[in-house]
Amino acid sequence: MTADRLAASELVAPLETTEVVETARAKVNLALHVTGQREDGYHTLDSLVVFPAYGDEITLRPADDMTLSISGPYAEPLNTDRSTNLVMKAAWLMSESVPGARSAHIQLTKRLPVAAGIGGGSADAAATLRALGRLWDVHPSSHNLEKLALRLGADVPMCFGENPSRVRGIGEQIEKLSAVPKGALVLVNPGIELSTPSVFQALENKQNSPLPTLPDKWSGPQEFASWLRACRNDLQAPATSLVPQIGDVLSLLDAQTETLLSRMSGSGPTCFALCATLGEAQAVAKRIKENRPDWWVQSAAY
Repeated sequence: MTADRLAASELVAPLETTEVVETARAKVNLALHVTGQREDGYHTLDSLVVFPAYGDEITLRPADDMTLSISGPYAEPLNTDRSTNLVMKAAWLMSESVPGARSAHIQLTKRLPVAAGIGGGSADAAATLRALGRLWDVHPSSHNLEKLALRLGADVPMCFGENPSRVRGIGEQIEKLSAVPKGALVLVNPGIELSTPSVFQALENKQNSPLPTLPDKWSGPQEFASWLRACRNDLQAPATSLVPQIGDVLSLLDAQTETLLSRMSGSGPTCFALCATLGEAQAVAKRIKENRPDWWVQSAAY
């Protein structure tokens, strides 16, 4: 038995269910510091991430073969090929790691924009692992599915847990943060796909300082936003050089009275406004939708 293969003695009978549904929440980098680059080309990061209550949806049903269908407003750019689609990669990796595993039909409802800097593909892969774990009654605590998640990509382990976290290394060093105060986000994407490799290629300085010292707790969203203002997204400037519309998004978010902080997430071009309450975030989202109906806008608590 390989180190990544799940022990047959720990596998129990599949759940008596006809359907399992998992939400693949968006991943938002509230701060992202690029601290170096390894010899293998991977960049090392120091980032604070949260997962708002909005994302794609994975629905599983038992089936004779492992299959995938995709629907939703952002389904068109995606394919169902096992060699390129992260959902199918996750399903087959899980299947090959579970003795006696069965197949499933996977329905992906794609609600998050593609190549948007909010971890859509990684979140979908992580949700697929969680959903198959429920369908086959394979529990992460006993089988350590997070190790399988890392084989799918550096962002997948953090998306697996969906916890507010400080993430370091290439994404595999995950420190859960229980002190992050509850708040809400407005996510705005100008409708442009942006390749992550192209943004890193445009980044001139790849040796930057890590996050400042994290306090033991924050009193609320306002103090949290004040701390975040001392942080950065080191990819924001190179991304904006490639997609100038990012600047337009940030300017509009900054102009809203409810915005405590605005910044780009990940490698962009999606940007966020941090708000104290979901009601405030919803009000901002409503105004931006009316002002820019061609943009993707979504509010959610985290």
